[in-house]
Amino acid sequence: MTTPPAPTAPLITGALAAGEVGVAPATIRKWVQLGHLAPAGRQGRALLYRLEDVFAAERAAHARPRTSAT
Repeated sequence: MTTPPAPTAPLITGALAAGEVGVAPATIRKWVQLGHLAPAGRQGRALLYRLEDVFAAERAAHARPRTSAT
């Protein structure tokens, strides 16, 4: 007997992802640029993300020490 495939997490746009973690959409794009977050798909030109990946990137961003511009 085979088990059915596990349901996949829904994918959300960068704007929705930003709203969920309380950051600007530019922050989501920056996390992608820095390699902290990877898109999980595309819908047209829009990149799509898994919500759990966005939360993981947000936790990692708060765990990293910030550099000060002095």
